[in-house]
Amino acid sequence: MSKSGLGLPNGAQLVMTALGSTGAVFLGLSAYALASRRNFNFIGGFLMVGILVAFLAGLGAMFFNMPGLSLAVSAMFVLLMSGLILYQTSEIIHGGETNYIMATVTLYVSIFNLFTSLLHLLGFASRD
Repeated sequence: MSKSGLGLPNGAQLVMTALGSTGAVFLGLSAYALASRRNFNFIGGFLMVGILVAFLAGLGAMFFNMPGLSLAVSAMFVLLMSGLILYQTSEIIHGGETNYIMATVTLYVSIFNLFTSLLHLLGFASRD
């Protein structure tokens, strides 16, 4: 069986579900940051530590072949990337980010990681 989502019986549906969910999360969080006008600068330190911990846990899951930990890391990345989207959008709105190329790259990486983590979780949930 293939490791990609398309190798599963309903793989195309899983990919589209993950894509739609990623788009909905991004648009919802960005709209919230725009509408609320709150400054989410306070979550920056938590996000950096959380991403470092999740990355190290992901390495541990990969090297020690622990599927449960891999699933937990995907769930952690969904939450952390959602927070990073909220944080980065807030930084752009409030003028805290002056390098818009880096802000765009950060948002792109956040969206990509959110999509792949959701795809991993949905792929795990659809297995028999």
